[in-house]
Amino acid sequence: QVQLVESGGGLVQAGGSLRLSCAVSGRIFSSYGMGWFRQAPGKEREFVASISHSGDDKYYADSVKGRFTISRDNAKNTVYLQMNSLKSEDTAVYYCATSRGRFGSRWEAEYNYWGQGTQVTVSS
Repeated sequence: QVQLVESGGGLVQAGGSLRLSCAVSGRIFSSYGMGWFRQAPGKEREFVASISHSGDDKYYADSVKGRFTISRDNAKNTVYLQMNSLKSEDTAVYYCATSRGRFGSRWEAEYNYWGQGTQVTVSS
């Protein structure tokens, strides 16, 4: 059974930083792309960042480019999202997900397993 467990969310002031982690079990982690998505209150879930199975290919939403960094440690079966210069509009529940293939995607349909989410709240 594939499980994804996010951690690292919390309350932070605008301009601060947080690092989210997502630990994956139940599949060969290094064979699959990973992605981070978020859902703010009253809004649809949106793409944040993705990373390929090797970590060589990374993509970001325009809204987080230059502030967020996605990375992975295949030895630890974990993907990370380093979030810097946080803004109030980054407040959301953040989800990690595993791709159906070796590469990440901005499309939710390309992911088949999801974590339960972790809350990030940025106060202004």
